[in-house]
Amino acid sequence: MGSNGEMSDEIQHKSYWRFSKQDFLPEESFQSWGNYRSALSQTCFRFKDRLISRSDDVSEIGELRKQSENEMKRCLTWWDLTWFGFGSVVGAGIFVLTGQEAHEHAGPAIVLSYVASGLSAMLSVFCYTEFAVEIPVAGGSFAYLRIELGDFVAFITAGNILLESIVGSAAVARAWTSYFTNLLNRPSNSLRIHTNLAAGFNLLDPIAVGVLVIAATIAIISTRKTSLINWIATALNTAVILFVIIAGFAHANPSNLKPFLPFGAKGVFQAAAIVYFAYGGFDNIATMAEETKNPSRDIPIGLLGSMSIITVIYCLMALTLSMMQKYTEIDKGAAYSVAFQSVGMNWARYLVALGALKGMTTVLLVGALGQARYTTHIARAHMIPPWFALVHPKTGTPINATLLITISSALIAFFSSLDVLASLLSVSTLFIFMMMAVALLVRRYYVREITPQTNLLKLVFFLLIIIASSMGTSAYWGLNPNGWVGYAVTIPFWFLGTIGLSILPQQRKPKVWGVPLVPWLPSLSIATNIFLMGSLGAEAFERFGICTVVMLIYYVFFGLHATYDMAHLHRKAQAKEVNNGDMIGRNEGP
Repeated sequence: MGSNGEMSDEIQHKSYWRFSKQDFLPEESFQSWGNYRSALSQTCFRFKDRLISRSDDVSEIGELRKQSENEMKRCLTWWDLTWFGFGSVVGAGIFVLTGQEAHEHAGPAIVLSYVASGLSAMLSVFCYTEFAVEIPVAGGSFAYLRIELGDFVAFITAGNILLESIVGSAAVARAWTSYFTNLLNRPSNSLRIHTNLAAGFNLLDPIAVGVLVIAATIAIISTRKTSLINWIATALNTAVILFVIIAGFAHANPSNLKPFLPFGAKGVFQAAAIVYFAYGGFDNIATMAEETKNPSRDIPIGLLGSMSIITVIYCLMALTLSMMQKYTEIDKGAAYSVAFQSVGMNWARYLVALGALKGMTTVLLVGALGQARYTTHIARAHMIPPWFALVHPKTGTPINATLLITISSALIAFFSSLDVLASLLSVSTLFIFMMMAVALLVRRYYVREITPQTNLLKLVFFLLIIIASSMGTSAYWGLNPNGWVGYAVTIPFWFLGTIGLSILPQQRKPKVWGVPLVPWLPSLSIATNIFLMGSLGAEAFERFGICTVVMLIYYVFFGLHATYDMAHLHRKAQAKEVNNGDMIGRNEGP
């Protein structure tokens, strides 16, 4: 009791705004150049240790949270989470990418693209919901993967989460400027600064930077106040969306739906992979678990409820656009505004542009909350400096983590165009969601020191079959979309792998809420996410590969050694507690 009081007094006396070396590099490996050289010489040994090590529910929920020094405030209900779901998802994707993909890849079949990506997103939502209920911490998918798949896999995912957070915010901020330009009835790119830099990076966007800074400032002040602002803005945005659907169908021309599949099935799935970006953001809800009053009840209602409604809305909006205008005439930049103008409702373009701005503003607002909480938990594990894990004692928000994401996003938004950002974002998002489905299966079928070794080997074998067959299906689709021979091999293998898993005994049942039809739904989630990844262009994978290489370099020289020291510090502390307990027992003995 006394030691806990001393610890809290020590924390209270520490200033939040501190910048010493111990706040950024407290680990033993970085205390001197000699220590660092010694750590680098053990890289292979340490990598093996991190590769096979696993965290656990207790550590993620309890021990790691102490790194933040102050608690986040539990102030959210299922109502808040439902509106956060709307606020985090409905934004730039539906208003910007729908027109772009209908024009270039899918035609009127863009509605099928939204159905395909919506089903895939719902499968991922199921996986996230089970984890968020069982492990209610701010780390989201990073924490879940650290427990089930280990430190190294969690690091690669953490890198992609940070990449997704930074690039996603930048993309939405750029789209915000485009719609604001349209609302003012000015020429495209007239509010951006034209330079002689390379194409895609030559239009500087100071407005996008300003919007990011404002959203981050609101998120820093208070989670509860951010929720209230999000609720009001999202309610107004929902009213605009209902207007778009009703007025759009009133001016619909069914003949615009012909030909329905001008680019074939390949175009539908190519567009589905890109518009998946429109569903991105729901994972932010899982990161709010630490601030939710009743996670086991509120998170399933908030996540599943909001995403089900959003999927229906997206499909109706895509169908509306396709019926109002011929796909060849759809404007790629401001599709809905121009579509209403084409049917004589000139005034409606301003209402649509205003609704899009409101939607994108809430996406940035909720994104600033969720992304900072991801970053906080990643810093708690010392994957990045623990200074970013600190929670401010008065606001109850992670200010340092919010600043990291905001400054990084602002730099990218200032230079990069939306088309450069969207494809890279889709790869990272799909990769993370695929790994979440794998982790869910591991959680159900494997418990350390309980699952027999033979069952573990069978689990690994069946998972490899599911992943390999899914990759084979995706590759064959890319090489020969009109063929069938490859599918006759890959799809039966996927069924065999999933049937094999269904025969294995499940080692863990969810306590409150779980994914139905395990292993079928998580296995289908793996297959659909890999398939959509395979539908993206080579350029997106090149950028993804470059980013992954940069992450690995960082891991080898910093992340590996920081997390190794952190893990072994905990082990020493646990061993000391056990030894002290034994000594007390001997002293109290007869």
